[in-house]
Amino acid sequence: MNMFLATLLSPLIGGILLGLIDHPRLAARINVATGVSTFVFSLLLAVQVLDVKSVDAMGGWFHLDAYNVFLVALTTFVGMTTTIFSGPYMRHELEGGRVDRLRLRLYHSMFQLFQFGMLLGFTSNNIGVLWVSLELATLATVLLVSLYRTPASIAAAWKYFILCGMGIALALFGTVLVYFTSSTVLGHGNEALTWTLLYAHAAELDPAVMSIAFCFLMVGYGTKVGLAPMHAWLPDAHGEGPTPVSAVLSGLLLNLALYALVRCKMLVDGATGTDMAGHIMMGFGLLSLAVAALSLHKQRDIKRMFSFSSIEHMGLMTFAFGIGTTLSSFAALLHMTVHSLVKSGIFFTVGHAAQAMGTQKMSEIRGLIRHHPGIGWGLLIGTAAIAGFPPFGVFTSEFLLFTAALESYPWTTLPLLLGLLVAMAGLFRFVQPMVYGEPAEHAVPVHVNMLPVYVHFALALALGLAIPDFLADWYEQAAALIVSVTPAGGGA
Repeated sequence: MNMFLATLLSPLIGGILLGLIDHPRLAARINVATGVSTFVFSLLLAVQVLDVKSVDAMGGWFHLDAYNVFLVALTTFVGMTTTIFSGPYMRHELEGGRVDRLRLRLYHSMFQLFQFGMLLGFTSNNIGVLWVSLELATLATVLLVSLYRTPASIAAAWKYFILCGMGIALALFGTVLVYFTSSTVLGHGNEALTWTLLYAHAAELDPAVMSIAFCFLMVGYGTKVGLAPMHAWLPDAHGEGPTPVSAVLSGLLLNLALYALVRCKMLVDGATGTDMAGHIMMGFGLLSLAVAALSLHKQRDIKRMFSFSSIEHMGLMTFAFGIGTTLSSFAALLHMTVHSLVKSGIFFTVGHAAQAMGTQKMSEIRGLIRHHPGIGWGLLIGTAAIAGFPPFGVFTSEFLLFTAALESYPWTTLPLLLGLLVAMAGLFRFVQPMVYGEPAEHAVPVHVNMLPVYVHFALALALGLAIPDFLADWYEQAAALIVSVTPAGGGA
């Protein structure tokens, strides 16, 4: 699996190299080159894996199937476009004095090490290593959130570190409980933490212990997903960190935590033979949707507003995976794709808007479409897409989710619909004056690169119009893997 090693090691080598380079323009180019190479390697890897359905690598320490190799490709694509966006963005921050050359080196290095942690987590076949990879990605993003070294950014980084540290500690305890019961079946070696073996022997695991373990895993990994009421770290981290960090936090890191949670649900479903894990996920998903939808109406900072939109959509995905049918899992995977594309594109646009207006306060951002038409149209189109307007892919995935909910749990469609309508109203309540309001006198010209934004939105539009056959087959394979151990009562 040479492509696997190339994919995994490319960001690690790039991160180490970028930590040594003190030339800003050269570092930006190497950062982009690393992102492009990692994405190309991941596509070649995906082709190899989809041909054989699943494969183990490195003596069984890593496992690749349709579910995680899809997320690997999505992660590397968003990572690549973020490196392209961050070149002019971080150059503006350097010229404006918000960062110096040393902190720019830290940014480039930690960005690639974050990518490495993500890829390690998605591909690891060991639930202990999965936990470690999430911790690695967390530590890298803590340094990125605090990059500006302002009191507010340091406070946000500490809040992120403490809350997510508590969450990851609970997830560790849940992992220990899984090992407690799996070691009686698989022995006390590495096999008791190997996910493929746990999955194959799930019916032999103690259902009571696995139920308790999932409660800890749900709260622990749910903190990283940004689910309510464990979401308090997410708006601060978005509001105070550099915009490229917001893009990968919403578009990538939350996906890894949800991936870990779904893998754990698969084990619990097989051990208990009940819908307990799915029902818990559905409850947290609906709660997150409600909290985020109402919170959107109280925001004053543009990045914090869209961070609550991320909480809303992670709630929808968690709810969809909780339903546990093939259709709902298909909808969740599609929603994961289009949310990553659209939300990262929105944050790219928001970053340029904040630089142009010199502020993140929504009350002071006005007339974008006149001062900076590209930024204004980008913000308007992105908001329409993330709010679920047709024909964008978010509408398609939400329609499939509603269909799945109507088939399995009809009563949930009303709170889903109300939550989405309240969230949409909250978004357009603030976006409309920012785009069409009276032109702001304090606006300044900035060098922007809107190519990644329009590529992301174009892909989201294409997925809303027609999902390519190869991608639909990919989603179907992944959905079949996720629900294959779901009991009949869950509607699989």
